[in-house]
Amino acid sequence: MRLWKLLGLAGLAGVAASGAVLARNERQRRAHTPDEIRSRLRQRHAALAEVPDPAPAEERTAGRRRRLPRLLRRR
Repeated sequence: MRLWKLLGLAGLAGVAASGAVLARNERQRRAHTPDEIRSRLRQRHAALAEVPDPAPAEERTAGRRRRLPRLLRRR
């Protein structure tokens, strides 16, 4: 019976700790103004736009075109 009590107390402590972490994260998330969030999103978008495309679309889909007939034949 003592083991069950210890497990129950450990479970309650885990729930309380996870609730505290979630509350802290929510407070940090809500601390930003909409303008700050908008500027961060624009910075991320600009950073992604600067990264070149690794391969043209034709090269990326060439393998798919060859595999599709083989997959259809197997069925």
